[in-house]
Amino acid sequence: MTPQPTVWPAFRYNDARGAIRFLTDVLGFEEALVVPGENGVAHAELRWPEGGSVMLGSCGGPADGVHDEMKPGASAVYVVSDRVDEIYARVREAGAEISLELHDTDYGSHTFTVRDPEGNAWTVGSYRGA
Repeated sequence: MTPQPTVWPAFRYNDARGAIRFLTDVLGFEEALVVPGENGVAHAELRWPEGGSVMLGSCGGPADGVHDEMKPGASAVYVVSDRVDEIYARVREAGAEISLELHDTDYGSHTFTVRDPEGNAWTVGSYRGA
């Protein structure tokens, strides 16, 4: 059983519905919750099938003092996977912008980085940390 996530990277998008499609169809996240909002998506939660989650929403929603200040395309996240090659193939097939090609690092990760449609960097790798 995968433990409930306790760290939630958060993102803002001009096109949150498009971001959800990219993150689910291309990277492989699973949609857990999408709350519609006045400007698109008020709040969404996507789960990583190998553990963890992210949350996101549309820009221009109700001001909350923190998330309303976030800018689209200014974030980066590292996603651990045992299926790096499979995800990389799906990313290439989708024609997404790969900013760092698939390679092996000297610290033992099999990894690559892709940009989502609004410019956020998503690095997928096998390295689980020290």
